[in-house]
Amino acid sequence: MTEPASPAAHPYQDARHPRPRHVAPAASLAWLKSGWASFTRNPGVWMAISLVFFVILVALLAIPVLGMVIAIIGFPILVAGMVLGCDAQARGEPLKVDHLFSGLRVHAAHLSLVGCFYLLGTVIAGILPMLIGGALLTGLFYTELHSLSWLAVALGSAAFATAIIITIMTIMITALWFATPLVALRDTPPLDAMKMSLSACFNNLGSFVVLGVLIYVLIWVALLPLGLGMIVLIPVLAGTLHASYQDVFGGQPALPPVDAAKE
Repeated sequence: MTEPASPAAHPYQDARHPRPRHVAPAASLAWLKSGWASFTRNPGVWMAISLVFFVILVALLAIPVLGMVIAIIGFPILVAGMVLGCDAQARGEPLKVDHLFSGLRVHAAHLSLVGCFYLLGTVIAGILPMLIGGALLTGLFYTELHSLSWLAVALGSAAFATAIIITIMTIMITALWFATPLVALRDTPPLDAMKMSLSACFNNLGSFVVLGVLIYVLIWVALLPLGLGMIVLIPVLAGTLHASYQDVFGGQPALPPVDAAKE
């Protein structure tokens, strides 16, 4: 009896799964510097992209519940658009405001799936601590404890819930950091892209701890002038993401982008 033929490998299988390399912690400074350089090449266009980005998010978040769901799922598409803009700029092509929407034309379905994973992680991060905290409080309700013991348990439960949220969100952020450029520029399958991103970030833990601290500080600085600094910080972070992708995964895409109509 003839065995069924195994499915043919994707013609760009190797390109879709590039191997991450290890970089020194000082690389995080170089990434931010590249992000700033990317912004200063076309500051006017980048600020316009930021404004459109904010208007879209604010409009979506104004819609109860559904708007937040759409915003989370669509977030990787908008980020991919900015990454594609950075990539075009790096190749000497003109940057345009409609680069923000180029993620809709390149692997939009896969980018939306990345957003669905992020939505799932957000829901788990919100529900799991409440379930655990509720179970603890329910058990304590039937236990005789004096007031100080109740306070200690309540504080401990709050700390435990906070630790769970931080852990889940850290895993999600590291899994999503490289997922968007890998999907947009390499046509990497969404789940594979998230696994590769998680592996790359933890293999370069020192670099991303430094980068995380620097971004945290920059966000607070950007928020000081009535939040107007975010108009500059968003494109700088997009350039930083693109620079870190190039450094860790080997630079330019190894295959041409696939139009959404061909997916």
